[in-house]
Amino acid sequence: MSDPTPLPRIFRRPVDSTESRESTALLTGAGAFVIGTLVGLIVFQGRDVPIAGRGSVGDFAALGGAAVALVAFLLGCALRRSQVRREARADDARPRLRWFDIAALTLAHAVIALLGWIAAASVVSRSFIGATAYPASAAVLAGVALAVTAYLVFLSAVNLTPMMLSLVLAVFLAVGVFASMLSATDPLWWQDNLSALGMSDDVSSLTFNLTLIVAGAMVTTIAHYATAYLPHSTPREVRGRRRVRTALVLIGVLLACVGIFPVDDFFWLHTTAASGMVVVYVVMVARLRRLLPSMPRVFVLLGYVYVAVIVVLVVFFVTGYYNLTAVELVAAVLIFSWIIVFLRNTGAVETPRDEVVPNLRALNN
Repeated sequence: MSDPTPLPRIFRRPVDSTESRESTALLTGAGAFVIGTLVGLIVFQGRDVPIAGRGSVGDFAALGGAAVALVAFLLGCALRRSQVRREARADDARPRLRWFDIAALTLAHAVIALLGWIAAASVVSRSFIGATAYPASAAVLAGVALAVTAYLVFLSAVNLTPMMLSLVLAVFLAVGVFASMLSATDPLWWQDNLSALGMSDDVSSLTFNLTLIVAGAMVTTIAHYATAYLPHSTPREVRGRRRVRTALVLIGVLLACVGIFPVDDFFWLHTTAASGMVVVYVVMVARLRRLLPSMPRVFVLLGYVYVAVIVVLVVFFVTGYYNLTAVELVAAVLIFSWIIVFLRNTGAVETPRDEVVPNLRALNN
């Protein structure tokens, strides 16, 4: 039975082991709790505090959680990078997170915390209609929310892997799109198309478009890391891996363009980007077996099924059976679920023994 790691060693090497990472995450959460509680006592002093709405515990937790998420993620990235530099070898050719990768991931975590705590407070307030909290209780609750945020975001940063990236992408897209739907000024937006969420000048439009832009940046990051497991010992494997990576990056760029160019102001650019994303996906799936011969056959067949479903959806839309919103929603779910499953299957692809260690290190970079 091994002894626990001494605290001085944890402070010197805060992310060297699973135990030290958990301990550092707990310390980060404890710091967020103390700061959040103290600030909450000042903000909530002398009044009863509502659960949701302006000046509420929910608003404080959301704004504070977003700020804490920014700090915790950047701290985790900095500590992980310092560890990688200590362990790096001269012959290591490992992919690294670029500044815009870190910016996109940091913003994604902050937005998830912001919208997540707003949604949680709204649900609780509907369960306790008219309830308020005393200042001290509200401050403690807010401190706990900030502590949980700091703990989870820090662990996400120091344990960054393709699977973690895919999880963050899925949660970020779901939270951003649903928040935009719930705050839409036009309750009948769905009668037009999904892009109608980004047409107005309100918070709903900003949330929707920003979600697509950041998600596009995240997809390019995932493309950078998702192919780390793939074999690249022959010219054919190198060429196939490069083309798949390029296709994923192109999907990310086109997704960001959908958010950059709202459909009401840039109809043709918006439509071209949205349609181009589907075309790139279909072509990549159709050629996946030739580009990546080592990919599991079941996964390749799954891609064919997804493409067939998208074709059927288009037929339903043309014949008037489905509206455009339904087609866009289902197609988006299929494409992004395929990307997430792709990340899992790249990890299952066997690589030569001398490539395993560099690829594994690349995922933790």
